[in-house]
Amino acid sequence: MRNGAALGLALMVLMHSPWTASAATPNKPGTRPETEATLPWSRNVPQEDQDAAYVLFREANGLLKESFFRQASEKYTQALERWKHPAIHYNLALALMNLDKPVEAHQHLESAMRYGPEPLEEEKYEYARTYKALIEKQLTRVEFSCDTPGAIVTLDGQPLFTAPGHYVGMVRPGAHSLVATKEGYLPTDMSRTFMPGEQLTLDLKMCTVEECTVYKRRWPVWMPWAVVGSGMAVAAGGGLLQLQTSQSYDTFDAGIRECGGCSMRDKPDLAALRTRGDNLQRAAFGAYGIGGAALVTGAVLLILNQPQAHRTDPNKPNHAVDVTPLLGGDTNGVLATFRF
Repeated sequence: MRNGAALGLALMVLMHSPWTASAATPNKPGTRPETEATLPWSRNVPQEDQDAAYVLFREANGLLKESFFRQASEKYTQALERWKHPAIHYNLALALMNLDKPVEAHQHLESAMRYGPEPLEEEKYEYARTYKALIEKQLTRVEFSCDTPGAIVTLDGQPLFTAPGHYVGMVRPGAHSLVATKEGYLPTDMSRTFMPGEQLTLDLKMCTVEECTVYKRRWPVWMPWAVVGSGMAVAAGGGLLQLQTSQSYDTFDAGIRECGGCSMRDKPDLAALRTRGDNLQRAAFGAYGIGGAALVTGAVLLILNQPQAHRTDPNKPNHAVDVTPLLGGDTNGVLATFRF
């Protein structure tokens, strides 16, 4: 709030102060009829304290009128120590607004309005409600809670409460550090930027190191073993191909011996056996290479897939890997696709 506007309101309050020495207004503070003692803001407050608060209140009003806002706020605070009258809360809120303390001003406006318009009169009660609404648009309404017994919750290093419990109030907008700590538990930090007019609700959850630590693998346990198994299967297939290669070469050699060194052009079936053996041998070597690569890949995946300790983080994406054998044509190998 601008100082001019706040001062204007302060002067208006001074012109219509709820304090009066006139016995003709028995419901206003400063009078001494017996009915005054039954009012909720005067109940159990000795007359001596009421009188002392009244003197301090008048002195604070004079300071407020002369724009000595800090001194006025000190006097109002002293008066509240003797008598927590809504009118004192009201004028202290005006002084605090001029001192750029909107959070404290809001607290005292709420206290001023606690009993409705009667202790302030209708006009000033409406002023209080209007300025309270204006302040709320400039601050952030927060509600913090924590259920871990014994945890200490602080905001910007200042203690708010000891859990289990909660805190409801107004906070200046901007960056704030909300932390919950307890011996044997990991600290919970929910620091963030508060926005003007925002209504923010935060529940601080705490856990021990054991509770917050989970052991995760990069991929499912079966996946590296599946790669190893695929490599062994492909290598075994290469062995079968090598056996067929040997059979083709043996049949070819036997045919050559029978024909007594005849030309390959005269024996096309023998030429086909030789070609088949060559093709099978190349396929066997390729299978050995693919199987060996898959075995090496599987071994690396087994090493990388050892359980690792992680802090629980539900927003972290899952890790995954896709392994696809590539066989046929001019391409032989294993395609591994990793996602992090």
